[in-house]
Amino acid sequence: MTILKTNNLKKYYSKEPNIVKALDDVSLEVKNGEFVAIVGTSGSGKSTLLHMLGGLDRPNSGNVIVDGNDIFSLEDDELTIFRRRKIGFIFQNYNLVPMLNVYENIVLPIELDGNRIDQEYVDQVIDTLKLSEKLNNLPNNLSGGQQQRVAIARALAAKPAIVLADEPTGNLDSKTSQDVIGLLKTTSKKFNQTIVMITHNEEIAQLADRIVRIEDGIIVSKVVE
Repeated sequence: MTILKTNNLKKYYSKEPNIVKALDDVSLEVKNGEFVAIVGTSGSGKSTLLHMLGGLDRPNSGNVIVDGNDIFSLEDDELTIFRRRKIGFIFQNYNLVPMLNVYENIVLPIELDGNRIDQEYVDQVIDTLKLSEKLNNLPNNLSGGQQQRVAIARALAAKPAIVLADEPTGNLDSKTSQDVIGLLKTTSKKFNQTIVMITHNEEIAQLADRIVRIEDGIIVSKVVE
């Protein structure tokens, strides 16, 4: 089952003769439960694509379908709600709330949406990510790898349709990066969670189920490697 799809996605900046084609007619499908890495050099369009997939920026043309919904047919307020309920984000800089402890950070998106916490599920996520002993810690008392695991748990806790990871190992050393991505892959399989990750790190990308390569705003490869 396809959970995420883009159709002829275009994002252009400026005008001729100085036009920049950040995304140039990008079509992509991601199946439910798949772990996809989008790889490209700086300026290739991978970050722009991730922002489009998450509804953080609107394209010039084309559409993005998430869990059967054309997200850019939604008004801004509707899109904000949809994004909070259906899309989990993992950022390079973790984006944890410093005055909240680990557990409070993990369940914050659920509470903001006024939903009931599925405690059994959240406990499973916490246990899988090896955070059970850290729940009362504040973020500044954690290592970078631990903070990123909290960010992963937060992204998974609301059971989103997809999780988008933006260079999630960019601030981590090589060994910690491997550990974090290994845990991310474990959680994606255990909870049948769809993950799309952008990275410039070829070694990290190899841990995904499939690698999508993008150059100059065009997808040049989207096969299992």
